Formats: sequence, C-alpha cells, structure tokens
Amino acid sequence: MVVLAVSATYSCKTTPKDTTPWVNLFDGETLNGWTIKGGKANYTIRDKSIVGSTVHGTPNTFLTTDKMYGDFILELDYKVDSTMNSGIQIRSNSYPHYRNGRVHGYQIEIDPSDRAWSAGVFDEARRGWLNPLTNNAPAQKAFKQNDWNHYRIEAIGDTIRTWINGVPAAYLIDDKTASGFIGLQVHSIGKDKQEGTEIIWKNVKILTEDLATYSQKSTVTPISTKNQLLASEISSGWKMLWNGKDTEGWRGAKLDEFPESGWKIENGILSVLASGGAESTAGGDIVTKETYGDFELKVDFKLTEGANSGIKYYVDTDVNKGPGSSIGLEFQILDDAVHPDAKKGNHEGSRTIASLYDLIKADPNKPVHAIGEWNTARIVSKKNHVEHWINDVKVLEYERKSEDFRKLVAESKYEKWPNFGEAERGHILLQDHGDLVSFKNVKIRPLN
Repeated sequence: MVVLAVSATYSCKTTPKDTTPWVNLFDGETLNGWTIKGGKANYTIRDKSIVGSTVHGTPNTFLTTDKMYGDFILELDYKVDSTMNSGIQIRSNSYPHYRNGRVHGYQIEIDPSDRAWSAGVFDEARRGWLNPLTNNAPAQKAFKQNDWNHYRIEAIGDTIRTWINGVPAAYLIDDKTASGFIGLQVHSIGKDKQEGTEIIWKNVKILTEDLATYSQKSTVTPISTKNQLLASEISSGWKMLWNGKDTEGWRGAKLDEFPESGWKIENGILSVLASGGAESTAGGDIVTKETYGDFELKVDFKLTEGANSGIKYYVDTDVNKGPGSSIGLEFQILDDAVHPDAKKGNHEGSRTIASLYDLIKADPNKPVHAIGEWNTARIVSKKNHVEHWINDVKVLEYERKSEDFRKLVAESKYEKWPNFGEAERGHILLQDHGDLVSFKNVKIRPLN
C-alpha cells in the first residue's frame, strides 16, 4: 500500500495537468458547426467520435468547419483503415470561381501506406507536395497502423509545424493562404476498393489565443517555398527565373547591366521603388537576359495603394530605344480601385489588373487579393494561344497573330509598332512605372 501511494504521488508530480484553454470543435454528439463539401461520403457519429466512410462514384469529400481560422494550434486523434488515404485540411477554402467550388488548401496528410508520409503537408487541388517526410525517418516510424494516432498542428503566421504522436514531422514556411476552414477528408475510391472503409476522428480541439505561450519547439529543419521550386515543378520542367538573391540573369531593358538604382532586393523580395508614378524614368524596366518562345510563367506580386506596373512578354528591347517602357504584350498590374488607368484604354477595361494591356479586358469577376497581399500571375503561351491567370483562375485568352488580335492592335496605342506582339521569341520584363511593387517566386517553364 505504501509503494502504491508513493507511485501515485510520483505519477501526479511527473504528469502535470494540461491547462491549455482548448476549445472543442466537436461536441461529441452532433455535427453542429460543420458542413460537408465536395463529394458524398458518409459522416456519422459513434462513441463520441466522427466516423467517415468511403462511397463509390464520388470525389474527395470534406467535413468542414463553418468557422474560418487563421493562426491556431489544433490537436486531434484519428484511426484510419490501412487501405485508405486521408488528411486534415487547414486554411482551406471553396470558391465558386475556383474549379467549381473544389476544396483546396493545405492538407496535413494521413498516409498509412508504406510511404509513411503522415503529418506531411500537401497542397490539395493546387500545388501538390510542399513538405513530404522523405528525410524524416522518426516521424515516418511514429505512425501506428490500425490504432489511434495523435496530431498536433501549429499554423502561426507563415509557418506550419506538425507532430505525430509527439514526434516532430513537418516544418513548412509558406504564405500562400492565411486563413480558411478546417476539414476532415474522406478520400475518393476506385471500383477496386471496398466501399464503407472508415476513418475515425475524436478529441478535436483548437486554440486561437495567446499562441506564443503554448507553441512548442520543433527539431525539424524548416522547408521554405519562397523562391524555391517544388518537387512537382522540378519534375515538370520549371526553372527559377529569379534566384531570390541577386540580379543574375537580368539586366535593364535599355542597359547592358542591371540598373544601379530604382530596384531593391531584400529578404527574398525584388521591388521596384516609388519614384513619382512616371513610366520607366527611374531605374527603368528590367528584362531577362534570355529570350523565350512558348512558355508558362508564374510570378507572385504585391501592390501598394494606387500602384501601376506590369509583366511583359515577347519583348524586343531593340524596338523602342527612346523614352517610355520597352514594347511587348503586357499582363497589367494595377490598383483598379485607385489608379486612373483602370478607366482608360482603347478597349473598355483593358487597363485593369490581369488584362492584356490596352487590348483585352480581364474577366471582371477575377479573384484579386487586397492591396498589400500577394497575388499570383500566370501566363501561358503555346502555339500562339495565350492565357492570363490570376490566383489560379483563368481570366482571359486570345490567339496571337489572328485577325481578331490584329484588329485589336490596330485600334490601340500599339498600332504604330509593326507586327506588334507577333515575335517568335522575346524577353520577359518587369515594369518600372514609378510605383512601389514587389515580386517573388518568379518561375518559368519553357514549352518548346
């Protein structure tokens, strides 16, 4: 009896009570505060747990919180059938304009396969793997097959860190999405898989205040996506067009070298500085030293209030040696709400953000982030078919060299330049229009 008493006392001293002010996301009795999105998998309640089960002929299904979360610490327990794949969505969203409402965003993987990447970070329906567990053997071994597993997920600022059964797993630095819902996934299955296999979740709880007090240290080396190629990009032929550190590969559009002033590189961000709003009168435009034919280009950009800039392509720097910007097709970058150019142009709306400058107006329902937040421009040009995308949504397309295109040019400010926009190859240009605009993650994939 004395031994038992001592053991009990010692146990109490070594296992302190968790005083974290957790908030339960699941009440153990109902699915109040949750909504099903995507597919038609089944979600039921059993023994104060949420049970998800697979159904044939339906896409990925997500049970999502009605509330949106930015910074938080989340903990939960789950048990998954050994034949399934699943995940926990965080900072995820569903918009009508994005792939007809498809759920997309960060997913903390649940992977009972031999690969064992549970608690790695996947970007669902968007960029693919961001932080696999290829080099984290302790985390891979921490997963318990056909048993309960515990996840801890910290999403604070641009940093996502995970633990599986107390073992540090992922450590990702990425600022693509700042907030969204939390979701419990039931993956789609093929006809060769058994219908009704289950994944079970319980003890789903979250903390959203005083996070610095309760955040834990991780021993995992961080993975940053800033100015880095993702594994999926490497395998499909993408290259960094700007290395995030210096001016290698770039020069002034009207210079042999990079401008000595007017541009700044700091903390992995390339910025054209404010100089009064005039076109190419300070540091001037910068262009790639290489030229490109068919290509796919991605650039993250951030506007300041009232700013104007652009991304030009098929630029021939020998065409205009005089005042103003170099000549080329332009993906417009503009604060539509403030800058007067938004209401100008030879074709209505053709000087608004993501438009083909002065020629074709971008879809007015385009998803543009607020001033001071990052947007992603994407330009695809293949066999004279060109597309403009912003934040993963296509907002216009056209055919270079077509009669319709030539008619638009003839009605625009470009009519004085022979064969405007029809070069087989050209430079990529970032414009100096006298306003502070920043760039990062500049990537290109040659398609020829």
